[in-house]
Amino acid sequence: MPVERFKDKVVIVTGAGSGIGAATARRFSAEGAQVALVDRDRTSLESVASELPSDRTTHHVVDVSDSTAVEAMVSAVVEHFGSLNVIVNNAGVHEGGEPDKVTDEQWRKVMATDADGVFFCCRAAIPHLVETKGCIVNTASVSGTGGDWNMSPYNAAKGAVVNLTRALAMDLGKRSVRVNAVCPSLTRTGMTADMMDDEALLAKFAERIPLGRVCEPEEIASVIAFLASDDASFMTGANVAVDGGVSASNGQPPQ
Repeated sequence: MPVERFKDKVVIVTGAGSGIGAATARRFSAEGAQVALVDRDRTSLESVASELPSDRTTHHVVDVSDSTAVEAMVSAVVEHFGSLNVIVNNAGVHEGGEPDKVTDEQWRKVMATDADGVFFCCRAAIPHLVETKGCIVNTASVSGTGGDWNMSPYNAAKGAVVNLTRALAMDLGKRSVRVNAVCPSLTRTGMTADMMDDEALLAKFAERIPLGRVCEPEEIASVIAFLASDDASFMTGANVAVDGGVSASNGQPPQ
């Protein structure tokens, strides 16, 4: 059992119905937090919520691209638990393709959830985090620090999260609110499920990842928990690569 670093702390996790979000919700709960799970998929959200202590868990079906719904959710969490200490902005979607084939709908879908949604959640949470001297942890991506083939909407949105994290850290530092982000590489989630059965593709990734394997959601969750904890009390504005060494490379193939 992990040390209860978050006993009596209130944590919101978006995208908590699966993948990194679900692993993060479980991690915070295991460390004693009162956790509010947020996702737009009711079935998966209720499934994860059912695993956690009912007296320390709430769940909210919310599309984070809807700013009004986000404001209502944050208010409901604070009303229920009495405060807010941490918000983890993890909800995300992916669309891609050759840039001249990307539709308006695809572009807006990704930007609305992956960029707008992060900002809406931060904006709604800030007044409450100022009161508790709390923190924000965003899920960005190595795709926000470098380009990918045929992923321009996702690259643009995650790049926005990377720099939003820096900007908010500057704006909120004097108000004692820390803001950091994790930047995962290929991780075993619902978003990447179709890739996990493609052995040839995974072999290509393994060649480029110094640790030679796919990341597990729990490995991202542990870093998120660190960034949200007092162990990271002097960290803000950091975009932490949790990528198996991908960002250490200059792009040359292995020899």
